[in-house]
Formats: sequence, C-alpha cells, structure tokens
Amino acid sequence: MIRCHASSVAIEGRGVLLRGPSGAGKSDLALRLIDGGGQLISDDYTEIHVRDGAAFLSAPAGIAGRLEVRGLGLMPLAAVQDIPLALVFDLRPYETIERMPDADVETFEGIEVPRRVLDPFMASAAAIVRLALRQDPLLTGYE
Repeated sequence: MIRCHASSVAIEGRGVLLRGPSGAGKSDLALRLIDGGGQLISDDYTEIHVRDGAAFLSAPAGIAGRLEVRGLGLMPLAAVQDIPLALVFDLRPYETIERMPDADVETFEGIEVPRRVLDPFMASAAAIVRLALRQDPLLTGYE
C-alpha cells in the first residue's frame, strides 16, 4: 500500500489523483469535480493498492467520507472506495506549467499511470480534468 498526500475523485468509475502539498488546492478542485458529478474517494490523503495489474484508490479509515471545505470545515459526503486509478494530476502554480508538455507517466509498484500537471485554481481546472479523462492518448485501455 502507498499513501499519497493527495485528494482523489471518481469520475465515471475512473479514479483521478490530485496530488500536492498542503494549500495546493486539492480539496477545492475535488469539490468542483464532485459538484460536477464526480464522487469523493478521499481528501488530503489517498491510499493506493496495487493488485491484479492495476492500481486502486481508497481513503484511509480515519478520514473516509469527509471533505475539508475552507470556510465550512470538514463536511460529510458520500464516498466510494477501491476505484481504479486512471490519471494523476500534480497541482502546481500556473506560471510553472508548460503549455505543450510531453506525455508523462507515474509508476506505482510497476503500474504506469498517465500524469499531468495542472493549476487547480484556474476556472477551467475541473473541465481540464474531465477532458483529459475523455481524450488523453495515454488513457487508451482505461475506457
């Protein structure tokens, strides 16, 4: 099991890992994705379990079903577990992101997963995540 400092959301049955340090915008972007039809997997920390040639996302037991919403505190939300990981986003400030990056992957115990970089505070961030899930060429076989 791998524990990441990352929030995670399921979109149409596929897990998206939103990775970054405290204050990077993980919970904020997760909330926007959930508001757009996604489902919470975990907030702030996510466990990755590798089995049967795939990586799966779940919440640590102590934080399952809760999302930190700035200004409201910890809010209870319905959550899903054991969702296949399809895409990793490393959250970074806008000015540090390449406009036309090469394809990249992250490897979890031998499992390669497409990885992208995103500014979570851009107005289009949630739409970019959904677009990447639909059209990223590295996701062939995840659909």
